[in-house]
Amino acid sequence: MKGTRGFGGRGPTGPFDLGTIFDEIFEAARDFQNEFQKNFPGSKQGDNPCFFDENTDYYPNYSYPPMNIFMSCDRSLTFEFALSGFEEKDINLSFQGDYMVFSAMMPSVNMSQNADGSAIPDESIRYFKRRLKMKSIEKQKYFVPLDKYAQDKVKAVFRNGILKVIIPPKEEPDQNSGIKIEIVSGE
Repeated sequence: MKGTRGFGGRGPTGPFDLGTIFDEIFEAARDFQNEFQKNFPGSKQGDNPCFFDENTDYYPNYSYPPMNIFMSCDRSLTFEFALSGFEEKDINLSFQGDYMVFSAMMPSVNMSQNADGSAIPDESIRYFKRRLKMKSIEKQKYFVPLDKYAQDKVKAVFRNGILKVIIPPKEEPDQNSGIKIEIVSGE
C-alpha cells in the first residue's frame, strides 16, 4: 500500500515518505518501458509508426527545468532542457547503467540590482510574479536502456540556454539471454 512505509525525513511542507517517492519513480520507469515496448516492439526501422502520446508525462516528479523528451522516427532519443542562467561548466551529464543522470549548479551570483547597480538581497524582494526558479538542479535520472541505445555515441549541445542531448539507437539491440543458473542436487 502506498504511503505506509513510514520512513523518511521532513520536507519543506512536512514529513515525506521515501517509500512512496521510490514507488512513483519505479512506476514512471516501468510506464516508460511499457510505452517503449508497445510502440517500438521490433528491432527494424519502419516496423512501427513513429507515435507516442505527448500528453503522457513519463517523469511527473521532474517539473524543473522545463524539458522536452521525444523519440524521432529513426528511434533516436532526444532530451531538451531549458537552462537559462546556467553555464556549460555547471552542467553535469553522465550515464549510470540504464539511466542518464543530469544535474546542474546555479552560479552563486543570484542577486538583483537597484538602478544604481547596488545589490538587493533576495529576502527583501517582493515578487508580483515569479516563474524563473533560478535554482540548482539536483540529480535527476532518465531511463535510457543500455541494450537499445548507443550511450557512447551521445551528442550534447548547449546553445542559447537550451541543452539538447541526442542518444542514437544501437544498430542491433543487445540480445542478452541472461545468466544460466546451474541446479545441483542437495544430498
